[in-house]
Amino acid sequence: MLERLNQAMEHIERHLDQTIEVEELARIAATSEYHLRRMFSALAGMPLSEYVRRRRLTLAGAEVLAGRDTLLDIAVHYGYGSGEAFARAFRSMHGVGPGEARRTGAALNSQSRMAFRLTIEGSSNMRYRIVDKAEFSVVGFKARVPLVHAGPNQAIIDFVRGIDRPALEGLEKLSDQEPHGIVAVCDGLDPSRAEGTELDYYQGVITSAPPAMPEGATTLAVPAGTWAVFCASGPAPQAIQELWRDVFTEWFPSNPYRSRTGPELLRIRMSGDKPGADADAELWLPVEPEHG
Repeated sequence: MLERLNQAMEHIERHLDQTIEVEELARIAATSEYHLRRMFSALAGMPLSEYVRRRRLTLAGAEVLAGRDTLLDIAVHYGYGSGEAFARAFRSMHGVGPGEARRTGAALNSQSRMAFRLTIEGSSNMRYRIVDKAEFSVVGFKARVPLVHAGPNQAIIDFVRGIDRPALEGLEKLSDQEPHGIVAVCDGLDPSRAEGTELDYYQGVITSAPPAMPEGATTLAVPAGTWAVFCASGPAPQAIQELWRDVFTEWFPSNPYRSRTGPELLRIRMSGDKPGADADAELWLPVEPEHG
């Protein structure tokens, strides 16, 4: 998988002055567009689109300082429709406009080329299981929240605290299948998985045939499919965020599965209610065979 991903990275480098289609990158990497975006984000720490933008502006910065071409020619060469759009993008990365950079020879930022390597440590052992589930429903309370990669997500914390406790206890009685009890469900994530993009967050239960729902609750229908289930224990939310990272940087490159569109399910059992308390977590990710 990583070899094919690196071939896609080479394709990016050869076509930075052209339109780069994610569909073509996914074909080179022998995977789906959805999985490619998620895999890249986990491995690189930034969305694929952001990496391409930064690589283009790195090369554009070198050409600006070289002074051989006009600023408009450079802008057009790297796909910007106007000098103003190029100047805004240039300043957002380099902290200085292209005209000023050329006049003063300002120091610019550089996005290095990326290549991926898998390092396997003998002590590393990730436990997982594969589960085929029939169609089910998520029944729960829903909010639109921003994606946070590291540290507490205050929007989720505030949302959960605002849920009426008796309503949540009544909701828990509707749980009739794995993962049992109250679970956190993330759906509708932006394909880029960029920090701050929004998603639908549910605090609810997994059930086969929901009866009358508590007031204010909503339902998400989920079709039948395959799920990879991972477990972790440690201080929350760090252990949970690291589990998600390790799944994409270690497990997916080493196993014949790729992610597919669908909600992500997280069951958490806390040992206490203080910040940083230990938690036992079970992460359910929708997957499909890499070649199937």
